[in-house]
Amino acid sequence: MSAVRNVLFVMCDQLRRDVVSCYGASPVPTPNLDRLAALGVRFDNAFVQSGVCGPSRMSFYTGRYVNSHGATWNRVPLSAAEYTLGDYLRGAGRTAALAGKTHVLPDTEALARFGIEIGSERGALLREGGFTVVDRCDGHAPPGRESGYAAWLHRRRPLERLRDRRGRRRPRRLRMADAQRAPAVPGGRAALRDGVHDRSRARLVRVQGEAPWVLHLSYVKPHWPYVAPAPFHAMFRGGDVGPILRGPQDGTPDEHPVVRAYREHDECASFAREEVVRHVRPAYMGLIAQLDHHLGRVIAALAAAGRMDDTLVVFTSDHGEFSGDRGAGREGALPRRDRPRAADRL
Repeated sequence: MSAVRNVLFVMCDQLRRDVVSCYGASPVPTPNLDRLAALGVRFDNAFVQSGVCGPSRMSFYTGRYVNSHGATWNRVPLSAAEYTLGDYLRGAGRTAALAGKTHVLPDTEALARFGIEIGSERGALLREGGFTVVDRCDGHAPPGRESGYAAWLHRRRPLERLRDRRGRRRPRRLRMADAQRAPAVPGGRAALRDGVHDRSRARLVRVQGEAPWVLHLSYVKPHWPYVAPAPFHAMFRGGDVGPILRGPQDGTPDEHPVVRAYREHDECASFAREEVVRHVRPAYMGLIAQLDHHLGRVIAALAAAGRMDDTLVVFTSDHGEFSGDRGAGREGALPRRDRPRAADRL
């Protein structure tokens, strides 16, 4: 193998280990992830620092515990004093490019206090957690000027609109049951992953050329909402979705009060019903199959460019997914009333 000169750091969002087939009897075939695992090192015991996107990602980027870097919840900014992966790489003469999601919120209070213009070169780096943005899209709201998704979509589908199967404009939010029955229509957020992926692949193969590169390719899926595009939306419908796991203390007086409070969330009340679990999991599994498909395209692009032998590929997820196990849904571990505020940061 050649010496490492490129780094591809791939992170997805809300991926369970037991739905990746190289880890055992997964109901979802993941041949491209399995290929990566076979080529390198697979970690059997790895633990994220938080079950929530923002804090976990900030720990990845800083190498520090949540109570140390202080970004204790999704909407808590990362301190401008924190060095990140991008900062360390830049100090070594490399640029860390970003395509996709980071969940970094700028520490605007610190920037203002120290007179750093957020639109300046230094301010832009602090705003983006030390990364140089190729296409920033966190996926939970329509992308703005920080993402080229809207222009990409217009070039590919200029006449299509976000509509339901009867041609009517779809509401901003869909009921969970409705969202799982049909594939995501062209122009919806499912297409967003294709746009981010295509621009990332172009940067890997065409834009960078022979120059060494570091790219953080960060997918927002299989994070909720559990809406997958065709053909992935129906790929696992009616099949085995695996067991629904229960803990020995669930529902007993010995149950931890935080776990009990978390199960009072709306999403947990839904996922506590077996019919909801068996209805939603196939869509979640379809999103994982879609993720594996796109990762396969990245690997193929690297291979075609002759870059597989000198590129370090790291694949991980920011956290897992309850998906009905323990009577819980989605992500997280803290009850809403106990979520820390920015003022409570350590």
